[in-house]
Amino acid sequence: MMLPAAFAQSAASGARIEGNSTPPAAAEQVIVSGQVSDEATRMTVLTELRQVYGAANVVDRIEITNAVGTPTNWAANIQKLLTPTLRQIHRGQMQIDGTQIAVTGEVGNEALRQKVISDMAAALNPTYTIKNGLRVPVQEQAVLDNALANRIIEFEAGSATLTPKGQAVLDALIPVLSKLVNKSVTVIGHTDNSGNRVANLALSRARADTVKGYLVNKGMDPANISTSGVGPDQPVASNDTYEGRSRNRRIEFRLNKPG
Repeated sequence: MMLPAAFAQSAASGARIEGNSTPPAAAEQVIVSGQVSDEATRMTVLTELRQVYGAANVVDRIEITNAVGTPTNWAANIQKLLTPTLRQIHRGQMQIDGTQIAVTGEVGNEALRQKVISDMAAALNPTYTIKNGLRVPVQEQAVLDNALANRIIEFEAGSATLTPKGQAVLDALIPVLSKLVNKSVTVIGHTDNSGNRVANLALSRARADTVKGYLVNKGMDPANISTSGVGPDQPVASNDTYEGRSRNRRIEFRLNKPG
């Protein structure tokens, strides 16, 4: 489950918008409620969230009332926060009170925890401040992240074929994964932003499927491994440098929550 955010602003300073999601086992759904001062602001919030999560997954419970006001350019600034970056936050909440923003929730690793907030801050003018309440969840997830560390699971250029070095990294991870009794993991493939996005999405998924196949051939239960490919959509570094692109071409292991 991914909860995008709850957008909240106290009545003293203006509009108030909150969001909630369905339980993890259900489809990804965002319930947006609260009060705004006009229809244009309401549609700004809904339009951006629908672009991020899909129109069918956004439930509108926003009220329009003249009893609230908004800071200057409030809707425009909120729009800058309603981006695909939100999909990287699990079980999350964002609270906006005037120009004070607090973000909580879970992200996959420490680098992403820092980058999400940094990107949000860079999108806003200096009058806004953001409190980073994101965290990397559960000890077992940290064990997985530490086991992978900065090692790259390598593939042949432009393909989903593992290199010998990539196989060696997976071999080193198998003992760690095998200790996760009755737990399931999602193998997530990532690419940099070079080339065609659609092709990168397909390649990232194919590489995740290759990793799953390799682990299953080594004796892991296929029922405990799912795969996902997000292409270039969740970078952890700038794609403007070779080093950054190299970091973005990666495989992640996400420990799934029970239920």
